[in-house]
Amino acid sequence: MLSMLRLLGVPLFLWLVLVPEANWWALGVLAFAGLSDWLDGKIARAWNQTSRLGAVLDPMADRLYIFAAVLGLVVRGVVPWWLMAVLVLRDVLMIVSLPVLRHHGYGTLPVNFAGKAATLCLLYSFPLLFVAGYGGIVGDVARVTGWAFALWGTAIYWWAGLLYAVQGQSLIRQARRADRAIAQGHDPGAGAAATCGAPGAHEGGEPTAAGPEAPSSGDPGPPRSDRKGATSSP
Repeated sequence: MLSMLRLLGVPLFLWLVLVPEANWWALGVLAFAGLSDWLDGKIARAWNQTSRLGAVLDPMADRLYIFAAVLGLVVRGVVPWWLMAVLVLRDVLMIVSLPVLRHHGYGTLPVNFAGKAATLCLLYSFPLLFVAGYGGIVGDVARVTGWAFALWGTAIYWWAGLLYAVQGQSLIRQARRADRAIAQGHDPGAGAAATCGAPGAHEGGEPTAAGPEAPSSGDPGPPRSDRKGATSSP
């Protein structure tokens, strides 16, 4: 329900930005989106609830708010078009990679820490860039701080995309090794069991075919739960 309310707030936010240019009301909608996002995770962890629909809608709402805010800022002439192009291109590449992962038996990759940090930076930057349109020292401080969050958020956004690419390649290699083992008549789990405990089997060695292994980039790999914010530690 909270995710649905967040999604309904996206067109309202964009209308407030573009039509009446009611910045403060638009910022209120954005603040509600952030509060509901925090509350969503809090409830999920407290009540141990899980939902595949919620796991899909939550990051979708974050991306739509980012897109709506950037679009509004671009149309209003606050930020240049290239910033929107860079952010949208990253998401397009992520969407294009989904059929490849599904072909190898994997679903959407879990959100990593870099992705969460990038989203947080971007969602902090947009309200500040709206306030930057006002004169005085408040507007100047908001402009500098907002652009700092925007540039760092964009850089981390792409870094998170690279981490997803590394993780996806690792999972695809793992699936191909398992397919080759099955085609040759071997049990892909047997090799993993035999190497379990062998020196170097998990440190510096190639991942076994027993299942997907997270890359060494710090990404925790596929979660053991779809519950938002309640995935088990790697």
